[in-house]
Amino acid sequence: MSDSVKKWHEMNADWIEPRYTPKEDQIVTNVINKFRARSREGIREYGTTLADNPDGFYKWIEEAQSEAMDFILYLEKIKNLNK
Repeated sequence: MSDSVKKWHEMNADWIEPRYTPKEDQIVTNVINKFRARSREGIREYGTTLADNPDGFYKWIEEAQSEAMDFILYLEKIKNLNK
């Protein structure tokens, strides 16, 4: 390698080979672990995975609506804790 090419690589080493090593995001890891635990609980309770559950389209819409309504209620409860 010529001296000028070598010098260019040295000057641009960060651009070519970043020295930044990404770290694991502990928040993401915690959420993933909660999803895994929730999946295990669901399989234990219902005897099937979500992927293998045979319920139809409208049943899933009803389930999603129920979960969303619960979520709104939980938010309202939190809002009223400091009143």
